[in-house]
Amino acid sequence: MAGKMTRLEKQWILYDVGNSAFTMLCTTIIPIYFKNIAEAGNLADSDSTAFLSFTLSLSTILVAILGPTLGTMADTKNYKKPLFVSSFLVGAIGCMAMAFASKWLAFLAVFCVARTGYQLSLIFYDSMLTDVTTEERMDEISSQGYAWGYIGSCVPFIASLVLILGADTIGISGGLAMTLALFLNAIWWAAMTIPLIRSYRQIHYVEKAGHPVKESLSRIVDVVKGLGNEGNRQLLFFLIGFFFYIDGVYTIIDLATTYGSDVGISDTDLVLALLMTQIVAFPCAIAFGKIAKKFENGRLIKISILAYFCIAVFALQLDKAWEFWFLAVCVAVFQGTIQALSRSYFAKIIPKEKSSEYFGFYDIFGKGAAFIGTTVMGVSTMLTGNSRYGVAVLSLMFLVGFFFFRKAEKCGGREAAN
Repeated sequence: MAGKMTRLEKQWILYDVGNSAFTMLCTTIIPIYFKNIAEAGNLADSDSTAFLSFTLSLSTILVAILGPTLGTMADTKNYKKPLFVSSFLVGAIGCMAMAFASKWLAFLAVFCVARTGYQLSLIFYDSMLTDVTTEERMDEISSQGYAWGYIGSCVPFIASLVLILGADTIGISGGLAMTLALFLNAIWWAAMTIPLIRSYRQIHYVEKAGHPVKESLSRIVDVVKGLGNEGNRQLLFFLIGFFFYIDGVYTIIDLATTYGSDVGISDTDLVLALLMTQIVAFPCAIAFGKIAKKFENGRLIKISILAYFCIAVFALQLDKAWEFWFLAVCVAVFQGTIQALSRSYFAKIIPKEKSSEYFGFYDIFGKGAAFIGTTVMGVSTMLTGNSRYGVAVLSLMFLVGFFFFRKAEKCGGREAAN
């Protein structure tokens, strides 16, 4: 990257540091904590995995419904920041509220609300990329966001582990330790968000209409119709491919600890392996961001998709701790790369003044798509008592995603030539 990062670029990256703490909590401590609550409520292991999967699916469906309308509204002049702040507050307050839900069903309800707020905030946050940096810097700034998010999330996560694992030594109950951990992560999230809230200004926008909601719905219809046009084939095929391959990525992130627990991996190995994933992912995300300056980011995305296919296939026979650690390293190498470069790839091929509108669809085809993976995991586990069947389906989805991403690249080449 030519020159140092600007102040606004750094503040945008800080939000990744903040929200990644919640992500880390959702993929490690919360599933294990929920398993314990469910067990205390006499819920079978397979049923608790299924209900957690269904909750994740419900959250992503809500985002898929709300995302396009709110995303389109956010493109209106001076709307993006208020919508971003509101969704962030729902997530952070929900994170703290989970501390007061002692029954498994109530806990899942609050978790669903918090996760929905978090996911909605990412629509507005991702779309800010077009305002905070230039097109030639997007690959590396996007990668820096994921990289610092991985390493930064380790700070509140390690502090949370100290509280939870050392509760007896400290002289507090396990319940109080979990409460403190949830509050700690919410406060960290807020602290990393405030600089961006104070400095962000919406540069690319559409003028305010007389009826913002009605106008937003009208623009959504226009976007959907436009995807069928010859000039938008690259965008259409990218979204379809993204739908399939990122579904597998997010399902692996969301259910890694739950799946590991089902196949007999200890809680300690699960948590420590995923902590290592965050640490290893930091230099890998930065390295791939720099490599993207020398190679087309599309080529790097394809490599990452194939790598995830191999990871899913290997996971089918996983039953030993060292195998889970090995997969954690493999995921760490490609997790940030596939997310960061997909985000910047998309930001380059959309109209900048409608970035939130398009990122609303990006989230439907992305995080909104993850309800398929989590639902497949939930249904297959409930019906068979074995979560490996769901993993087998995920591996096939990476291949479908690869096929459509290649079609997007070919369309992009033809459109550039024309």
